[in-house]
Amino acid sequence: MPSSSSSSSSSTHWTVALVASAGGAIAAVVVVVVAAGLLRRKDDRSGGPPPPHDYDDDDGETPPVGSGGGGGAVVEITLPEWAASDEDDAIAGMYARRYTTDDEMMSLAIRMSDTNVKMGTGGPFGAAIFERVRRLRRPTHGGGGEMNEGEGEEEEEEYCTLVSVGMNRVVPLNNSTLHAEMVAIQIAQSKLGSFTLSDMMNDGGNVSNDNNCRKFELFTSCEPCAMCLGGTLWSGVSRLVTGATKDDAQSIGFDEGPVNDESYVYLENAGITVTKNVMRDEAADVLRRYGRGGVIYNRCPSSVVDG
Repeated sequence: MPSSSSSSSSSTHWTVALVASAGGAIAAVVVVVVAAGLLRRKDDRSGGPPPPHDYDDDDGETPPVGSGGGGGAVVEITLPEWAASDEDDAIAGMYARRYTTDDEMMSLAIRMSDTNVKMGTGGPFGAAIFERVRRLRRPTHGGGGEMNEGEGEEEEEEYCTLVSVGMNRVVPLNNSTLHAEMVAIQIAQSKLGSFTLSDMMNDGGNVSNDNNCRKFELFTSCEPCAMCLGGTLWSGVSRLVTGATKDDAQSIGFDEGPVNDESYVYLENAGITVTKNVMRDEAADVLRRYGRGGVIYNRCPSSVVDG
């Protein structure tokens, strides 16, 4: 995330706030995005969300459904400070870098999982969403003389840039849906202002993608659970790349749900390319270390672990 010139010591968070009614139905979705000072900043020291707006009966404003004293609640999805500080050059570097290999991108997802465990900010799973960029460029001539025939022809270059990161936030935020993939997907869609990543049109220069659409890829340190496979399908990403396997996660006690070979066939039939086992050993090592004492919040049935 780009560094800020502000002198404030507050950390920057990507936040998705869900305002729910007393009956439990989601009444409104308020997306609060902070990147390069886009909307607002949340200070960890504030102790909670800002106070509700005082809606006066005479001011003509209508309070949102679910606000007020009817039992409404605000649910926030935040990145831990180590992944979101606007004053950290390493974080800024993650977003400024050009990634050219699957190993480079998977390394970042694994780093999210590993740091999440070491910092005590969630479970042993990390994810990242990248945009694949293909551009035409004219080679530069470094000899100082005239270009030879063919030297000035445009060439295509390809690389990926980081859009969002995610890590498992289930336990610290008391939310069973906040798996790494779901966090990364929601932050990416909030940042880009779209409910899907599949129809984001190019704003110029990215010339080689089908139908002139931008292409986004989800890298995750472990094969997704049943929920995250569904989230991947609906997210609009064009590619899914995984590290550790379902068996690796279940071997330390996690229940991954009804995930099977047919699940991935469905994704591929929907146009999502799937690549597995990228840096599996490194990703599985994070799981094994977490399994020695970390919280297994959705424990796998013993019959599955033993079988």
